[in-house]
Amino acid sequence: MPTHLRSRLLACALAAFAASLGAHPAQARHLPGPPVKKPTLGERVAAIALKEIGVPYRWGGASPASGFDCSGLVYWSYGRLGIELPHSSYALYDLGRSVTRARMRPGDLLFFYGLGHVGIYVGRGRMIHAPHSGTNVQVVRLGSSSYGARIVGVRRIVRS
Repeated sequence: MPTHLRSRLLACALAAFAASLGAHPAQARHLPGPPVKKPTLGERVAAIALKEIGVPYRWGGASPASGFDCSGLVYWSYGRLGIELPHSSYALYDLGRSVTRARMRPGDLLFFYGLGHVGIYVGRGRMIHAPHSGTNVQVVRLGSSSYGARIVGVRRIVRS
């Protein structure tokens, strides 16, 4: 085979190899390796709420700019994903489906004695909530706080 043909074949092979390295992401799914897990609705809600740590508590508040109360944090976090929920812990308790404590997943809503307080479970035994006046949105460990013993219900919001 003449040298100039070998050079052209080699150049075409190198060009094809280089093009495959910059493959479109949709084509990359055929590459070997573990599949990428898409986050659940609850995981996405928990991630949104976690970005609001430090925002001051404000009764009736439902935004980072004005502050949050407990149900306002839930209302706002789910709202970022297009899910309209009421801004009331009492009304939230009637939504979704009941979940046992053993089956809690990120995004589940935790309700406390009297139903006057709600938090969002973020996993690993922790929840994010807006506790009360004079505090900020914070994460607490359920097992090492009084909140763990006072849970009266867990609800999972599902997209309808």
